[in-house]
Formats: sequence, C-alpha cells, structure tokens
Amino acid sequence: MRIVLLTTDTTHHTYFAWKLNEAFPLQSIFLETKGITPRFDTFHPFESLRDVYEREVLLKDFDGTISDVTDTRNFESMNDEKCVFALQALEPDVVIVFGTGKLYMPMISVSSVACLNLHGGNPERYRGLDTHLWAIYHNDFHDLVTTIHHVDADLDTGDIVLQSELRFEPNTQLHQMRAINTRVCVDLLLVALYSLQSIGWLPSRKQVGRGRYYSFMPAVLKEDCVRKFDRYISEL
Repeated sequence: MRIVLLTTDTTHHTYFAWKLNEAFPLQSIFLETKGITPRFDTFHPFESLRDVYEREVLLKDFDGTISDVTDTRNFESMNDEKCVFALQALEPDVVIVFGTGKLYMPMISVSSVACLNLHGGNPERYRGLDTHLWAIYHNDFHDLVTTIHHVDADLDTGDIVLQSELRFEPNTQLHQMRAINTRVCVDLLLVALYSLQSIGWLPSRKQVGRGRYYSFMPAVLKEDCVRKFDRYISEL
C-alpha cells in the first residue's frame, strides 16, 4: 500500500511515524508548520513534564527527528495548493491524519482507498481540540478513548472504524496520558492497515451523535483537570 502521513513535528507524532513506518513503510510524511494560535493562555506545567516524559519514554530507542523516518515535506497548511498537488503526485492508497488542522475536500479526496483520522477522544461527544482534557474536565472518564474514523467534509464526524479505551496504571499521572494515547493510536492503526491489506476494506459505522466542538482549553481549567485526573486514578 502507498501510505502518506499528514501530521506535525512533535515528540509523540515522531514516535507514531517511526512505529508506523516500521510496519508499513511510508511514501512520505507531510508536516503542517502553521497551526492555530489561541488568544489566551493555555500553558500548564504538566505539559513540560509531558514533553520530557515522551522524549525519555517514547523516543528512548530512536535517535533522530521525524524527518529521519522517511521522505518529509513541510507545508504551512495541509490545504495549500502546493500540498494538494504534492499529495496527488504520490497517488496514495491511504492517507493518515494525526494532529493537523481541518482538511478540505481537495485533500480528503486524493486517497484511492481511505483517508483516516486519529482522534484522541470520542467524537460523538467531543470534537475538536484538547478532547481528552475536556472529557476529564466534565468528569467523563469513560470517554477517555482513542478513535480512528474516516475523514469527511466536516470536523471529526466521519464513520468510525475502530475505537479503544485508554488504560491507566494506579500511579499514572496526567503528563503520561498523551504517550499512552499515542501507543493506542499505533496499535489501532496497524489493525486497520492489516485489515485493508488482507481483505481490502474497513468495516465502519455511522456516528450516532454529533459531539460538541471544543477549542483550546485555557490554562486555568487544566489545573482542574490535573486534580480530577489524580482523584480518578486514586480510585482505580
């Protein structure tokens, strides 16, 4: 299969690309370099711990950057005309989306078999950004899941292919959650790709509800999430 990954240059995305490429060599990785900038403070200290943890745990056996995984190309937006033309030239069977902005139809329609998105959360309840954090904020711990869904013209509303809950150890801290989620993303996507390879199609289902759209979580609310997550873990 010809597979192209659309993502951004972060520690957990580097891990995802590395592990995916080991099992299914990628044609290319397209990196989106210009994201949305919030107009309010979103930083919380647990995010610094998260970044250190991911470098030490996810990338402990990988000495390099995401551009060392395979052919890598940079675009300000995945919807730029140059990006669309570059993807069309590769003629991918499958396009994998992990952590980019919303895609428009010219990009979505390029893949001949499937355009799949990794969504950290339950899109039938939480669409958009920081969806795991918003679930924690609402004390909705059963929606700490990871989802693979087809990409459609709207945001996080495509048919669901696979979904799995995140599993936590009794001493898990919030800064470790993104790494746990990323490993689940790898596992789910490999199941999907092996299914495509063996039977040529992906079973899926329509979403039964349209989740609320969430934007960036403000820093002050993230402090609540740290406390609520610690309380949840202590009760496991």
